[in-house]
Amino acid sequence: MCRETKREPAWVSAIRVALLEGRVTVDSVIEEANLVAGRERTVRDVLSTMADRELLVPTGDGGDAYLPGPVLLESDRFGLDFDRASDGGAHRWNSSV
Repeated sequence: MCRETKREPAWVSAIRVALLEGRVTVDSVIEEANLVAGRERTVRDVLSTMADRELLVPTGDGGDAYLPGPVLLESDRFGLDFDRASDGGAHRWNSSV
């Protein structure tokens, strides 16, 4: 994320929206990424590229809507064990060591 503008890449926002809402549109990505007006073409290109790589799948209704694709759905994000996630990891600063 760009700290100064509080914006993140469109592809990151697209993945978040796909996984949380189950449906991605150009407008939802622009809102989630906090992009300035006029970036619709860029977001369309990003979503199209993600569809080419099977991260997203077009809904087939002729619009700019996409559903999560097989690459996202078959990822290993579901079976993760977070019981020991902070041991020596990102939250190490909370320890007294």
